[in-house]
Amino acid sequence: MLIDKVKEAIRDVKDFPKKGIVFKDITPIMLDAKLSNEIVEHLFQMYKDEKIEGIAGIESRGFLFGYPLAMRLGIPFILIRKKGKLPYDKIHHSYDLEYGSAEIEMHTDAVKKGQRILIHDDLLATGGSAQAAASLITKCGGELAGFNFLVSLDFLNGKSKLEQFTTNIESIIHY
Repeated sequence: MLIDKVKEAIRDVKDFPKKGIVFKDITPIMLDAKLSNEIVEHLFQMYKDEKIEGIAGIESRGFLFGYPLAMRLGIPFILIRKKGKLPYDKIHHSYDLEYGSAEIEMHTDAVKKGQRILIHDDLLATGGSAQAAASLITKCGGELAGFNFLVSLDFLNGKSKLEQFTTNIESIIHY
């Protein structure tokens, strides 16, 4: 079963990026091409019949499965990056992390008015980065089709921050 394979591949790294945090490291998944393909296929099956018109991936681990999924669905992939990484006209949004604060940005022409966008990232923790990404999408006139994560840390209640945008919030793994 995919859930068991993904859980087995994820490793815990204690005290990263700071003391007291147990980081869910998905990099072992990247070493397993078969498992990576199974994840993309699973996501494709989830969204192939949805009316999604673009996928926004949050830097950087949101690119790992978000971009292959967008290619498989034949729709655009939208980069949401850390401040200072995009070269063209951009909008930005600041937010709090579970261990600090950050700012992300997106090109102003990445999303068209009314375009239905799925936001993808590797992990839902407190929901700050996904909420900021949704704010960028809606500032540009896009509509949120949903959120998708490989992992959700349910005990941090990040999902509650995202429900203002949509109740379509999916994760493969829950802790």
